[in-house]
Amino acid sequence: MLGAIIGDIVGSRFEFANHRSKHFELFTKECFATDDSVLTLAICDALLRSAPSFKDLPAQTVTSMQTIGREYPDSGYGGLFSQWLYSENPAPYESFGNGAAMRVSGCAYAGDSIKAVKKLSAAVTGVTHNHPEGLKGAEATAVAVYLARTGSSKEEIRSVIEKKYYGKYGRTLADLQAAYAWEDGCEGTVPPALVAFFESTDYEDCIRNGISIGGDSDTICAIAGAIAEAYYGIPAAIREEGIRFLDDRLKTILLDFEKVYPPKIV
Repeated sequence: MLGAIIGDIVGSRFEFANHRSKHFELFTKECFATDDSVLTLAICDALLRSAPSFKDLPAQTVTSMQTIGREYPDSGYGGLFSQWLYSENPAPYESFGNGAAMRVSGCAYAGDSIKAVKKLSAAVTGVTHNHPEGLKGAEATAVAVYLARTGSSKEEIRSVIEKKYYGKYGRTLADLQAAYAWEDGCEGTVPPALVAFFESTDYEDCIRNGISIGGDSDTICAIAGAIAEAYYGIPAAIREEGIRFLDDRLKTILLDFEKVYPPKIV
């Protein structure tokens, strides 16, 4: 989860001012935790508060996202999600936006099998993003994180993604750096984020890859960073610096989740 959050924080200052290079300072005073971080942690909160069977997870996801999300009104929510966030009768709205994928990584830790991870992903995603592409993007991300944290190789992860989700993507990091256009749907965001991971050498390199693509930088790096954390672990120095951007409420959710689902730190 922190892998997604740090990716979001690093990418926050580049979302509307793309930096198509791997050379930049990771953390500056301009960085902040956007809606990607807030909602990632809201889902972690929902997973912690749900029954052991997770049968109440959809309802708890609504409660956690509305309760926590409303405390951070300026974090960058999309228009339809903002309406959902403040609705007295929140209902899914057929979204296929990349918000489905950026917030789902906690499910890959709470689930103890691919089947379980898929079920959890659908439960937390379908309350808003019930379009097939939204559900697919979230599931692909959650499955990739699960495979990464349980010891699968990059080749094995890529094989699953190509067979089950996005086919053979066919674009390299260099291709994306040269000609990637802004996309805010899962179909246009998840595959580039996966390329940032597949062509990385460690966690930091993955985040730098994600920034160099351009586009929706915070979300690309949140998705890529979630997978990279599970695969490589996060260096302690980057972890420590990233956590400083979370207030006490968000930090408490993160640390409570990590007590139950320990992260990989290198």
